Amino acid sequence: SFFFQDLILTQAIRPGKTHKRSCWSRLNRCHLTYLFKQGLFIHGLLHCLFSQFINLGLPRETVSGLSEEGHAGGKFPRPDLHERLARVLAQTKPDLVIACYGMNDGIYLPWSEERFAKFKDGTVRLHDAVVKAGAKILHVTPPTYEDARGGKPGYAAVLDRYAAWLVQQRGAAKWDVADVHTPLRRHLDEQWQRDPAYYISKDGVHAGETGHWIIAREILRHLGARDLDGVAGPQAMAARHPRGAEIAKLAGQRHALMRDAWLSAT
Repeated sequence: SFFFQDLILTQAIRPGKTHKRSCWSRLNRCHLTYLFKQGLFIHGLLHCLFSQFINLGLPRETVSGLSEEGHAGGKFPRPDLHERLARVLAQTKPDLVIACYGMNDGIYLPWSEERFAKFKDGTVRLHDAVVKAGAKILHVTPPTYEDARGGKPGYAAVLDRYAAWLVQQRGAAKWDVADVHTPLRRHLDEQWQRDPAYYISKDGVHAGETGHWIIAREILRHLGARDLDGVAGPQAMAARHPRGAEIAKLAGQRHALMRDAWLSAT
């Protein structure tokens, strides 16, 4: 809105070659915004590989092209990624796209094979367009939905199935897929055993700090981080550096500036 819809661009550092914008990440807006404002280790780790991140997240967007009746009070339908995908790829020339869709794609309705087919078709179209543009793509499973908080009974199970399909593509289609859904679900299940009223999202959709950290941690692990066990959150990561809080704040400001500029340009 990828948790969440966010887009991030980076520049790859390649000896002997011109730097190229390289990472377009589509994670939920809340997620990657949080990830790059608070995650000093995330920023530091990825900066070893890329010289620039640009968040191009568009709230409410879907990869399925679907929109529920009366969305936004009937003012406008949900944005469709495919309306702008070719334009964004042409302007940014990414090396890597990190894409997270699903939360909005079932449009908060019960399970439907037709809507599921739209999600799968849109995801395949996204994958193929990125590959055709000469970039790699990392798919990220959708986060969890909390029925009790969001008021849409059964939608959590819909996202369970969307996430499972994406994970299956690791073998079926040889896709690169980072799974954040399963760790989030595991965390919720464990906490609900202790406290049935526990939640990580006040509205069932947009995760708070704990959910953001789990998502960030799992993406970092997928990208190769090996020293995150026992790290409680972004503040703990920042505390490892004597100027960690200051650096994290500046990284967040730069991230927000570039995000807004690129959203206006594309």
